Amino acid sequence: MRTSAVSAIVAARKMTGTCRMTTQQTIGFIGFGAMASRMGDNLKKAGYALVAYTPSGKGGDGSTPFLPSPADVAKKADIVLVCVPDDEALAAAMYGENGALAGMHENQLLLNTSSVSPEATDALQKAGEEKGISVIDCPVSGSTPEAEAGALVVLAGGDDALIARAQPVFDCIGKTTVHAGPSGSGARLKLVINGIMGAGLAAVAETIAYGLAAGLDRSMLFDALGEVAVISPHHKRKIRAAKDGDFTPQFPTRLMQKDMRLLLDAGARLAVPMPTMAATTQQLSLTRRAAANEDYSALIGVMEHIVANDA
Repeated sequence: MRTSAVSAIVAARKMTGTCRMTTQQTIGFIGFGAMASRMGDNLKKAGYALVAYTPSGKGGDGSTPFLPSPADVAKKADIVLVCVPDDEALAAAMYGENGALAGMHENQLLLNTSSVSPEATDALQKAGEEKGISVIDCPVSGSTPEAEAGALVVLAGGDDALIARAQPVFDCIGKTTVHAGPSGSGARLKLVINGIMGAGLAAVAETIAYGLAAGLDRSMLFDALGEVAVISPHHKRKIRAAKDGDFTPQFPTRLMQKDMRLLLDAGARLAVPMPTMAATTQQLSLTRRAAANEDYSALIGVMEHIVANDA
């Protein structure tokens, strides 16, 4: 199925109190960190049962049963939802005798919400297809506040029938589902969105550094940027926190830097020149060295330290 740009927009679905189950179902989470556990909370509120697997055997608030392997989760669940940090974690969770695919049955639904490379996405789709498993790549746009509120934007790749099967789950974790196109389209759209997010933050950080170096009052500068229309609501939230030196992770630097690296690689494979994304990746690599587990907006703090000569 090929979805045009117009139909992709039309396919975007707003949640209007439709989070529901048609029958009692169990969602099996592979990965249950900050984002996944919040998605799980909203699914539990809708009546879904949960089981989970993480390498540490821990996650969430302790109320969700953890099983010994991804395969065990897949056997127990009606729907498997994967939320892991990178290609390597996805491969470890999906393949092999203890991987989720080993425990899944034909026509079972596998929702991959992880932000991973197009190549890893396509490989999982192919592996699922060989076993008759229905795979949707459906990364989400939004950070922990949106995950907690059930207000993520789900970026789904797959055919219409598969998206319809998964829609009740998507309605519980998100406010909007964008049908990006055939399998793999969700993963590729996620790289586009995160590239814009990362480059926008880098521009904010650099221009704040200039303003401070030029002698502008710090408090006035941060407050002024919260008032102007040229800065997105997402970046305004980052600026407000950065003013107080608060880089509590909503989207950790290590994950944003990873997504920028994936975007650069994907662009290079298609011979797309991306000098802005390359520079942003370098800035986030520096920030990852300094603050890997803090919010990616720690780049603002890094730039502030540089111009204050105390880096």
